[in-house]
Amino acid sequence: MNVIPRDQHCISRDNISDSALKVMARLRKAGHQAYLVGGAVRDLLLGGHPKDFDVATDATPEAVNDLFRNARIIGRRFRIVHVRFGREVIEVTTFRGHHGDDDTGSHAQQSASGVLLRDNVYGTLEEDAVRRDLTVNALYYDAGKFEVFDHVGGLEDLEDRLIRVIGDPRQRYTEDPVRMLRVIRFAAKLDFDIEADTADAIDDCAHLLGDIPAARLFDEFLKLFMAGYARGTLDDLLEFDLLKYLFPEASALLNEDPVALALVRSAMENTDQRIAEDKSVTPAFLLAALLWPEVRREALGQVEDGVAPLVAFNSAGQLTVADAVRHISIPRRFSQPMREIWEFQPRLEQRKGRKAAELVDHRRFRAAYDFLLLREAAGEETGGLGEFWTGIQALPLEERLQLTGAGRARKRRPRTRRGNQGQA
Repeated sequence: MNVIPRDQHCISRDNISDSALKVMARLRKAGHQAYLVGGAVRDLLLGGHPKDFDVATDATPEAVNDLFRNARIIGRRFRIVHVRFGREVIEVTTFRGHHGDDDTGSHAQQSASGVLLRDNVYGTLEEDAVRRDLTVNALYYDAGKFEVFDHVGGLEDLEDRLIRVIGDPRQRYTEDPVRMLRVIRFAAKLDFDIEADTADAIDDCAHLLGDIPAARLFDEFLKLFMAGYARGTLDDLLEFDLLKYLFPEASALLNEDPVALALVRSAMENTDQRIAEDKSVTPAFLLAALLWPEVRREALGQVEDGVAPLVAFNSAGQLTVADAVRHISIPRRFSQPMREIWEFQPRLEQRKGRKAAELVDHRRFRAAYDFLLLREAAGEETGGLGEFWTGIQALPLEERLQLTGAGRARKRRPRTRRGNQGQA
């Protein structure tokens, strides 16, 4: 074990959440060990300012829950405690231990293929460090003694800018195949290289991602693409051929169609930029971009067979979503606006008439317009639609009506009430 004293590291308590410090202090006062752990320690050592803080302790979840009135035990596969301070949540985990032959039933359970189904075997600080996924995420900070503890060479990997799985990568990926996605995610987030054995084992174990439930893959999608480094994550997923386990058809099309790849990359960059500027983002926009090549191919095929464009894009959207959710669960609150963005694209091709003039007032116009600009930037030929809609949306309705050849705005008749008027 490597212990780094206060004068040899850059971590300051000033950069740690007061709530996390309170949790650790109360645990220590109750006679327990308590350490800041994981990404917060990593980011503090890299000079960052983390927003999320996790605490590791030798106290059981029940003991932690008894210490805090604002605590709640969650999880079944991994039992953890959330201690809430207003909107801030401090996640407290009990040190994980090694599995023994008698660790069965309610404590630990593995599938026939080796995947961990339940893991509530508790142990020591040293055992907990070895049980974590990545060396750079297995660093512990003692806020009482101001020391950093490194059991697995995480500090050296931080200095070398390497992502390395703790232990045998093949065994760790078999226990939880999602660890491969975590490797990609942190390599992209930190702009680190992936250590050779950690990278090589992905080729051997990638197929295990095919057994991960669709709902869990969607949770991983959010972590991969909605945290501000989607563009780098996409490129790494394509390099390791892992995107196909989330979006099989999209992955194939991106590998063969440079325009489709440029579109998705642009959507990723746009999302990353908005997150950096603290603007709102939605998974629906990224999902619309990822699945657009499939929708477009299907819809254009139907149009060639004589189907009207609006009907074709509606049908193509339904088929594409139905195919996608077999692999990754997409909640309706995202799939519905995603489909509306697609179905809006052929409507934007209509530049004449009252409907065209009034289109800019539609609640989905802005998202569909932004998507159109991405399509053009990626190299799709639209006949200058982007320029047209850029100009017309700034005009008042009367001028839009004249420009689209729709005449003047209609005057609304005053509405008259029906029924028993005049009755007391």
